[in-house]
Amino acid sequence: MSFDPIAYINEPRWLESRLGLDRICELLDRLGRPQDRLKFVHVAGTNGKGSTCAYLASILQAAGLRTGLFTSPYLIAFEERIRVDGANISADDLIEATLLVKEQAEAMADHPTEFELMCAVALVHFARSGCDIVVLEVGLGGRLDSTNVIDAPEVAVIARIGLDHTALLGNTLAAIAGEKAGIVKPGSAVVSWPQEPEAMAAVEAAAAAAGDALTVPDLALLEAGTVDWGVPGAPLRPFSYGRFTDLRTRLLGSYQPANAALAIEAAEALRTRGWAVNDDAVRRGIAETAWPGRFEIVRAASGEPTVVVDGGHNPQGARALADSLADVFPGRKPVFVVGVLEDKDYPAMLETVLPLGAAFVCVAPDNPRALPADKLARAIRWTGQDLLGCSACTSPYVARDMADALARARELAGPDGLVCAFGSLYSVGAVKAALGATA
Repeated sequence: MSFDPIAYINEPRWLESRLGLDRICELLDRLGRPQDRLKFVHVAGTNGKGSTCAYLASILQAAGLRTGLFTSPYLIAFEERIRVDGANISADDLIEATLLVKEQAEAMADHPTEFELMCAVALVHFARSGCDIVVLEVGLGGRLDSTNVIDAPEVAVIARIGLDHTALLGNTLAAIAGEKAGIVKPGSAVVSWPQEPEAMAAVEAAAAAAGDALTVPDLALLEAGTVDWGVPGAPLRPFSYGRFTDLRTRLLGSYQPANAALAIEAAEALRTRGWAVNDDAVRRGIAETAWPGRFEIVRAASGEPTVVVDGGHNPQGARALADSLADVFPGRKPVFVVGVLEDKDYPAMLETVLPLGAAFVCVAPDNPRALPADKLARAIRWTGQDLLGCSACTSPYVARDMADALARARELAGPDGLVCAFGSLYSVGAVKAALGATA
């Protein structure tokens, strides 16, 4: 019987999330410490860390560096989480790396968790692939996250911090920022989003304690243009940041130029540490960045409603989505397809988006933590009672699955309308699969 690495990693026995570094340290010690043969940019944060990682990896590839990228979750295929120079890990390489990890994991008294196994597989693959540098996205928190098994990274990047995973990380911005700033170690450069004051204080304290220089992007230098729809193949958003006056990005969300500015500052920090990342690599890398599921237009055919999918899954994400809709589709009221996880602050998310919608379709994401669609519909009706003029909130449609949800939403929107699916990254793949099935 052939070995299925994905089934092994995702075995229910390993699925429990248990923060701590003891297991991953032991596992990697048994594997010969592959992380010691690599250099890293380590990225933590609540919102924007995935896009920042994507921008950074693309910039580093444009600079001619063999670049690893580890992110989560995946949207379509498990292999997306582990990439080298933009290519997903191959089936053969995934099997080989997972078998190496499995041999050592099975010998441990305390078996590693799913995320620890994935992290180990990624580090083994990056080392075997001869990566010059790896962009490593934190899974949860920072201080006790499995990715924090590495020594001092070249650059520690802290993306925007918000209230999320409060049961594990704390219920204040200061507490959460303290956990995320746990990736800061002596000998690194530190680049942080301009956080809220209590979060910024925690990041500043971590950098000072480590003796590291801290850089914060000056967003006053950021000028974002309107989306250019006339570009052959796909629309682009022009913007400038500091001396970079001619930047273009395929990531259309109104928040993406700011994420790119954070990546630019990280690239500048690498340059000061001797990495050959020139201005041309920055421009080309940003222009070539692709990051699905973040305010992504997935259908824009003549005679059909435009369909946007966005993985925003917390109140900050919902606010960013609202701003992007107003910016990219001014004056248009979308039909929202909403699917959320039960442990997220979905009431706050709904308060932001409900006034914007022409209609609402509820669906449960394919995840054990999903909020049932009928419960979400009740929440929409309940929240809508307090919103003047929110007639669309009175009768949300409860869908059987994503295919049913999109079919109903497209019918409600009409051929010239707008559909926006949001609420969970776990829904993005389902949206794309359903569109393929119903096109």
